Amino acid sequence: MQEKKDAPLRSDAQRNRERILEVALTELTRNADAPLSVIARKAGVGQGTFYRNFPSREALVLEIYRHEMQQVADSAAELLQDRAPDQALRAWMDRVAEFAMAKAGLADAIRQATSAPGSPGKPAPTPVTAAAERLLRAAEKAGTIRPGVTADDFHLAIAGLWQIDPGDDWQSRVGRLLDLVMDGLRAGAPGR
Repeated sequence: MQEKKDAPLRSDAQRNRERILEVALTELTRNADAPLSVIARKAGVGQGTFYRNFPSREALVLEIYRHEMQQVADSAAELLQDRAPDQALRAWMDRVAEFAMAKAGLADAIRQATSAPGSPGKPAPTPVTAAAERLLRAAEKAGTIRPGVTADDFHLAIAGLWQIDPGDDWQSRVGRLLDLVMDGLRAGAPGR
């Protein structure tokens, strides 16, 4: 009996997939050219299992990127549950920064996976954009940020994150940058 392509994975198959992604993230962050056989071995899966999940390096790299972006996006809802909207937005900005700094090594693997002729382009950060929009609208509704700021405006404002060297003292530099962005968002807020 053949499984449907979109059928949920069995629990052991899901665990294998998650282990592969976890190991691949670590290995590809260290070295964009890490051999797939090493990733499979460190994940404790055979070549067949590995290639059933990820038929190519590009597929693996793009799934890591998509998975990590989804985790960042999902954290927005969690933060809004127990914080004021502007505090949730600022905490989420820290999560975006942590993602950017931790995944800087993965950037080379993403560039390689998306720049080869015939390879798929880098996926759009749609979940992150939606999460930013959700946080911005909640803070705007609460009157704690200026009205009308779009997710595009927000992404342009934090674009400096990608200029910071993750090897340096990035935490203090990121903190200052994001505090400046947050101060700018709060300026002109009706509740201030």
